[in-house]
Amino acid sequence: MMSSATTSSCALRAEALEISLGGPPVLRGVSLALTPGWTAVVGPNGGGKSTLLRVLAGLLTPQSGQVLLDGRALVEHSARERGRRIAWLAQHEAGEAHGELTVRDVVQLGRLPHLGLFAAPGPRDDMAVDAAMVATECSDWQCRRLHELSGGERQRVLLARALAVEASVLLLDEPTTHLDPPHQVAVVRLLQRLAAAGTTVVSVLHDLPLALQADRLVVLHQGRVRAEGPARAPEVQAALVQVFGGALSIKEIDGRLTAVPCL
Repeated sequence: MMSSATTSSCALRAEALEISLGGPPVLRGVSLALTPGWTAVVGPNGGGKSTLLRVLAGLLTPQSGQVLLDGRALVEHSARERGRRIAWLAQHEAGEAHGELTVRDVVQLGRLPHLGLFAAPGPRDDMAVDAAMVATECSDWQCRRLHELSGGERQRVLLARALAVEASVLLLDEPTTHLDPPHQVAVVRLLQRLAAAGTTVVSVLHDLPLALQADRLVVLHQGRVRAEGPARAPEVQAALVQVFGGALSIKEIDGRLTAVPCL
């Protein structure tokens, strides 16, 4: 199912993506136009959500179909150009992150696409790093080592690293993993601010009440797009209920949509 957005207004576009990872197809003809704003990709486990994000980031090559960045095939962009335009946060990265780097060192890695391996950071880079740490509330422990942090603290640092790229496209696989409820809410508000400022934010989220706050949902099930559009669209809500086997319903509480388990 293709969005009605035109190529000229589309930062990232997927066209008929097909990919298998040594078994049955994981993505089956996925086409999407991803425009500035916040898109949340949702659906049951094993539906292809993380694989889709990795293909969009250029980390996996589809067997057929293509990804376009600003109307040009992603593979035609240099690695450095892709690194400047697309920032990436992997699933479970916080749980695996360790080492002797300080928090600031890790966030500064987000500037590598701009600096290369050997250039020293300048004032512009320092400003980007500072702003990213403020946005994710990790400035107070910027001198601590990564291995000294909790999983939630590491997640905030890795999100700051992605923000420090200052990319126009932000791909986030489960960005609220390990975070307590107040910081989950803080991340949602951060994504809403970035989207309002013109960033194309695409996130995979299992937490449906959080995902329902996005500008747009993509419901992915068994490698296919079952619905896409605003969370209040009846066809999107119907698809959500269907792909989760009727185990939830979508309700409005105090003016906000949420997903309620059907126990």
